[in-house]
Amino acid sequence: MARSVVFKKSPRCELCRLPPRWCVCEAHRVIESQLKVDVLMHHMEAWRPSSTGHLINRVVGGTGLHVFRKERPLLREEIVQPGRELWILHPTGDDLPPSAPPAGVQVLLLDGTWIQSTDMMHAVDSWGHRVSLPMAGESRYWLRAQAADDRFSTVEALLFLMAALGMKAEHAQLQLQFELHVYAGLCARGKKADAADYLFSSPVSEILKGLIPTLKPWSQPSRRDRGL
Repeated sequence: MARSVVFKKSPRCELCRLPPRWCVCEAHRVIESQLKVDVLMHHMEAWRPSSTGHLINRVVGGTGLHVFRKERPLLREEIVQPGRELWILHPTGDDLPPSAPPAGVQVLLLDGTWIQSTDMMHAVDSWGHRVSLPMAGESRYWLRAQAADDRFSTVEALLFLMAALGMKAEHAQLQLQFELHVYAGLCARGKKADAADYLFSSPVSEILKGLIPTLKPWSQPSRRDRGL
């Protein structure tokens, strides 16, 4: 008789979605913001622990998370809040409106691949104002390869928006949570050299001095330790 083999899923923290060995919840902080943030996540992205849409949902207070399925369209009134201008972030949008106060804005972030985000954009385009951000530099989202040099993760798009709106404190807090998420993810995947190099250029090592040593599973020195 053939044997039935059942593969068990690896246990993960219910909050940070990392294996318990790499849990970063000790450093979890909720970021309070006047900006209303909502994430429209493609259903194919929803199961990925590395998703930065999940990261935004757990660290930015008041974030709404909505799963997109073509066969189950969402209604505008389920997401859009009265009294706020809805901005849908997308590279094909208009330039950022000048002097917009965060308290008067609701931003909708599209979380998925380029093709998935395009599908979601078509579904919600009439809901609000499509906005494009000036984004430059290199992505710090080392958990996935970007399709092009000018592509960034969902949380990085939010970081660019916070910077453009002058939200310095919220930007710094989110940047820290994001880079900790990436560093721990690299550690969990056993990418020792990448994790060490990422830490070398990250504020995480200085700000979270007590936590980082507990995540290091190896004795390999970083680029900073090697004097590079």
